[in-house]
Amino acid sequence: MKALIIDDSQLARQELKHLLKAFDQVQVLGEAENAEQALQLIEEKQPELIFLDIQMPDKDGFELLEELVDVPEVIFTTAFNQYAMKAFDHNALDYLQKPIKEERLGLALEKAAEKIRSRKEREKQVKLLGLENQVFVKDGEQCWFVRLADVSVMEIMGSYTRIYFNDQKPMIPRSLNYMESRLDPEVFFRANRQQIINLKFIERIEPWFSGTLKLYLKGGEEIEVSRRQSIRFREIMSF
Repeated sequence: MKALIIDDSQLARQELKHLLKAFDQVQVLGEAENAEQALQLIEEKQPELIFLDIQMPDKDGFELLEELVDVPEVIFTTAFNQYAMKAFDHNALDYLQKPIKEERLGLALEKAAEKIRSRKEREKQVKLLGLENQVFVKDGEQCWFVRLADVSVMEIMGSYTRIYFNDQKPMIPRSLNYMESRLDPEVFFRANRQQIINLKFIERIEPWFSGTLKLYLKGGEEIEVSRRQSIRFREIMSF
């Protein structure tokens, strides 16, 4: 398992690295002492697992997770117990209270390994949907058979996703992360935390702030691509 340690305490990071030496299945790719460093490391290293402190300067662990597009498995590490319920609301894999015991860490790593294996198996088994596919969409009393080739944008709306096609924009009870997992990444691109776009609808591209991109779609939509996804976009769309 490829892992990162995110904690503002150098001593806590050293203690956790020492404990992890007993577990050969874990490869520590790096460490960060605040959310900004962590965002850069996660973007660069693409870990499968992060050990995340909750109380950190500037942004706490929960705020960090809210900025991620693809969230790895998360094991919270903290000196406090009052955040446990909120941690599991953020789909944390486990919640370890400092000082961390080796046996308790081992149990958390077993869960992490199983979750990562299951995720990889699902990714292999799920049939990705592309432009040639048609899907059934129901919003209230209205129903459509929608050609994915006609869908320009998918946009998060709370726990729902709004789908834009032709002059319609129904909402379905699926998360944007779920939609991304079902769609062919060669056609549908996650531009930011809120939106997935159909690459076939791009009319023009402009450089935007701080190395990001702005996409103009054929239907008139303007999509700002996040910094991390702008890097990915350049990689997949270049020779």
